[in-house]
Amino acid sequence: MNAPTVAPSASVAASAATRSKVPQVTAAFWAVKILATTLGETGGDAVSMSMGLGYLLGSVVFAALFALAVWMQIRARAFHPFLYWAAILASTMVGTTLADFADRSLGIGYSGGAALLLALLLAALWAWHRSLGSVAVESVAGPRAEGFYWLTLMCSQTLGTALGDWVADTAGLGYLGGIGVFALALAVVAALHRWNAVSRTASFWAAFVLTRPLGAVFGDFLDKPLASGGLALSRYSASLVLAGLIVALLWLLPQRAAQRTH
Repeated sequence: MNAPTVAPSASVAASAATRSKVPQVTAAFWAVKILATTLGETGGDAVSMSMGLGYLLGSVVFAALFALAVWMQIRARAFHPFLYWAAILASTMVGTTLADFADRSLGIGYSGGAALLLALLLAALWAWHRSLGSVAVESVAGPRAEGFYWLTLMCSQTLGTALGDWVADTAGLGYLGGIGVFALALAVVAALHRWNAVSRTASFWAAFVLTRPLGAVFGDFLDKPLASGGLALSRYSASLVLAGLIVALLWLLPQRAAQRTH
């Protein structure tokens, strides 16, 4: 006689429905994040500049890819590293072209663009916290939290591009100077996190924002002309190499879903 089938409890079903689909924050996560933000810069410039689509059309193309990737990410039943990082890459590329459009085509400059995007990022974090009570990455589970997560991430990626351009160009530090500034800022955030001087959530979002301008400035250093302080490498070749490194890291250092907080 067959044993009766036992239906899963409501709590188990709810847990399965709201499992986290973002990765644990590890050293591998940050390594891939920096490579992805660098690829976002070289890839975004390749489409908007090298291919000649311009900032506005490039932003439309990447925004469509980002929307598709986020839709697939939200509909997924579990964490898939390559799907997650595809959405991240799309966000970095649309962040590149959108920030360049705001800074240059709208005529508000790097300072104005960075200030506008910072306000949007803070507004997204405020709305997220007010609606769900937490902006911790470990709490990202369920469509509403994921929606706020990707909105906030999009704002941070766009802000990072504008901030990198402001430091390298408007502040006159150049690409190598910008790399040094953002690397130092990340080291300070890491030290504060290690000494428990700031909350884990605050240190995560600070580092998440700062890795974007670091990657953006490094990407500019790779593909900008020698006369401008860059290495004048092919945007297409640099993008392919960076993409290969990301795939290799994801293959060699498998990532797991973040553990939910309750």
